[in-house]
Amino acid sequence: RAAELGPSLAMAVGPPPGSRRLLLPLLILLPLLGLRGRGQGFGQTRFVCTSVPLDGDVCAATAPGAGSAEELKSTVLQLRETVLQQKETIMNQKETIRELTTKLGRCESQSVLEGLPGEARAGGAGRKATFGKNTMGDLSRSPAAETLSQLGQTLQSLKTRLENLEQFSRMNSSSQTNNLKDILQNKIDELERQVLSRVNSLEEGKFNPKNESEERGKIESTLTSLHQRISDLEKGQKDNRPPDRFQLTFPLRTNYMYAKVKKSLPEMYAFSVCMWIKSSASPGMGTPFSYAVPGQANELVLIEWGSNPMAILINDKVAKLPFAINDGKWHHICVTWTTRDGVWEAYQDGTQTGNGENLAPYHPIKPQGVLVLGQEQDTLGGGFDATQAFVGELAHFNMWDRKLSPGEVYSLATCSSKALSGNVIAWTEANIDIYGGATKWTFEACRQLN
Repeated sequence: RAAELGPSLAMAVGPPPGSRRLLLPLLILLPLLGLRGRGQGFGQTRFVCTSVPLDGDVCAATAPGAGSAEELKSTVLQLRETVLQQKETIMNQKETIRELTTKLGRCESQSVLEGLPGEARAGGAGRKATFGKNTMGDLSRSPAAETLSQLGQTLQSLKTRLENLEQFSRMNSSSQTNNLKDILQNKIDELERQVLSRVNSLEEGKFNPKNESEERGKIESTLTSLHQRISDLEKGQKDNRPPDRFQLTFPLRTNYMYAKVKKSLPEMYAFSVCMWIKSSASPGMGTPFSYAVPGQANELVLIEWGSNPMAILINDKVAKLPFAINDGKWHHICVTWTTRDGVWEAYQDGTQTGNGENLAPYHPIKPQGVLVLGQEQDTLGGGFDATQAFVGELAHFNMWDRKLSPGEVYSLATCSSKALSGNVIAWTEANIDIYGGATKWTFEACRQLN
C-alpha cells in the first residue's frame, strides 16, 4: 500500500528543500519494494539481471542455462536416433533368421525320400503289426541336413581320436605312426570339404536327390576306411588290454554305424543273452542287437523304439520287458527264453524284474543268420533305419544256448570270478567287426560304472 501511495505522499507532504535529493532515489525504489512484498505472498521470486547492450533487443536475451537445455535436447535426439538404428538392426537380424529358416526348410523338404510316419511297412518276410501301432515300422528318412550334421559330428570324433594318437606318438616318437597320422588328417580334411560342398549345394538348390545315395556311399566308405586305419593305430596302445575288456560306442543315430558279430548262431531251443548297456537317448535307445535269418528279419531282436518300452522279438512275436535303464548309467541286463511254452525271464542289475510265457512257443531259433549290434535289420544283414538305431554304449555281449540260473545272472552283474563267458557268443575283440564310425574303448566292468 505504501508503494502505491508513495508518489502522492511525496507531492502532498513535500520534503524540506535540502532533502529532495535523498528522497528521489527512495521514491523510485518504493514500487520495487512493494512488488517484492507482493511476491512474497505467492512464494519466493527471484529477479535475474541480464546485461543488454543499449541497442540490443531485450526479448532476444536468454537466461543462463538455456545452452544446457539445448545440449540436453541434442543428446536426447541422438539417443533416440541410436535406439531407432538398433531397432532396425534387430529387425534385419530377424529377417535374416527367417530367411535361413526358410532355406533350411527347403533343404529338408528336397531330401525327404518317404512320407510322414504311417502304417508299419514290412521288414524281412512277413513283418507283423504285433508290436503296437507303428512300433516296428519305419519313420521317414532323416533329412539331408540332419545327415550332414551327423557326418560332421563323426568327423569331429575322428579328429579327437587323432589328437589322442598325436599325444601317444609324441611319447613314443614313432615316425611311421606320424606319417600315417598325417595321411589320416588329410583324409579327414578332404571329407570336411565334401560335407561343406554338399551343404553349399543344398543351400543353392543345386542338390540332386538322385545322386544322394552315391555320394553318401562314398562318404560312408571313406569313414569306414578312416575308422579302420585309426583303429589299427590305436592297437599299439591296447596290446596289453585283455580281449574282453572293451566297449562299443555308438554316438549318433545313423543307418551306417554298427558292429557285426563274425559268428552266426546255431539252432537253439533255449538261450540267454546278457550285456552291459548305457544310454540316455530319447525317444527310445534303439536296437542294441538284432539277429536276422533268410526269410525272417526279426528272428531275434532287442529294441526300444519310439515311446514303446523295450521289448524282445522272437520270430516277430513280442514280449515287453520291464526295464528302466534309459538314464545314462551303466546297467547289466539279461533275457532268458525256452521254446517250451515260450517261457521268458528278464533281469536288471542281477535281479529278476519280469517273466512271462507264450513267446514264440516251440519255435527254435534258426541258424545261419546275421547278428548285428546297434541296428535293426529289415533285410538279411542290412536295410538299416536311423530311427531304430542304437545310441549309447554296449559291452560284454554274451549268449548261451541254455537258460541261465538266477545265481549265474547275479554273478555276471556283480563281476564275480565265477561269471562265465557265453558258449555261443563270447565277448572278445576278435569276434566283432565295427563299421561306419562306431568305436571301441577300454571297459572295466564294475569299476567304471556311472
